[in-house]
Amino acid sequence: MPVSTVSIPVGQWFTSPEGVRWWFDSGSFALDFAYTGAIGGNPAWERLHAPDDLTSWLHDRFPVAIGSARSRDLFDAISLRDAIGRMAQASAHGETLRTSDIDLVNLYAATPDIPPVLADGSRQAGRSVQTVAQALSTIARDAVDLFDPANHGRIRECSGSDCEIVYLDTSRAATRRWCSMQRCGNRAKVRAHRARARRAVETAA
Repeated sequence: MPVSTVSIPVGQWFTSPEGVRWWFDSGSFALDFAYTGAIGGNPAWERLHAPDDLTSWLHDRFPVAIGSARSRDLFDAISLRDAIGRMAQASAHGETLRTSDIDLVNLYAATPDIPPVLADGSRQAGRSVQTVAQALSTIARDAVDLFDPANHGRIRECSGSDCEIVYLDTSRAATRRWCSMQRCGNRAKVRAHRARARRAVETAA
C-alpha cells in the first residue's frame, strides 16, 4: 500500500477556466502543494503570487498555527514546490528523477518539521506558532514518502485525453484512472454514452 506519514487531510477544490468547480484528491499532501503552481507548464495553476498567498494556503491546510510568510519563505516554497512537481511528472512518465530535485527535497526534509502533538495536554510544549520553514520541511518529508519505492507505479497521469494532471493512486487495487470522477471520469462516461448511441443508430439504419 502507498506510504504516507503526514496526518493532514489531502485534496483541494479547483476551478476550471470555464468556471466549473471540482474536487481533486491528489492522494498526497506534497502533491497538493505542488498544485499551487504551474505544474506541467500551465500558468493557470499558479496560486502563490505573494507571501500572503503562501501564508493563506498553509493556514488553511495545517491544523496548527503557522507564522506569516516572508519573501524568502515564498522563494523557498516555490523552489520546493516546483521540484516536487517535476519529480511527480517524471515518475508518472517513467522517467528518471533529476538529482538536483532529489537533493532539494532531501535538504528541506532534513530541517526541523512540525512535531506531532497530542491534544488535551496541561502545558505548552515547544512553539505555540510554527514557522513556515517547519511547514516546508513537513511537506518535504511527505514528498520523501510520495517517491518511496513502495509507491512505484502508483504516481500516474490522468487517463483523460486532454488532461495531464498527476495523482498518487491510493486505491487498494491500484485501479484509479481519473484525476476526478467529477471532471475527467464524467467526461469519459458522456463520450462512451454518445459513442454507444451513435453505434446503435448506425446499426438500426
